[in-house]
Amino acid sequence: MDQTTTRYFLTYNSVKLPLKLVNEITETELNHRNFYYRGIFADTGQLLHCQKIVYGEVESEHHYRYGDNGVLVWAQISEDDEVREIEM
Repeated sequence: MDQTTTRYFLTYNSVKLPLKLVNEITETELNHRNFYYRGIFADTGQLLHCQKIVYGEVESEHHYRYGDNGVLVWAQISEDDEVREIEM
């Protein structure tokens, strides 16, 4: 099974998928934040899963799947009780 790493960020700066999470913070710094992004990354560095956490609750999330060439081929976006799937 592939290894994954969970990392935390303050925001993102991308309009394209997958989101590009920026301004990384440590797990210790989460106690001082009202919201943050939790990213789960493959050992290849690709973002697999992203959640926006607001006051301890998941407000929105993205799931990503990549092709053998490393290019994003599928995304699922859950936000405001709506789930959308996008095939690239």
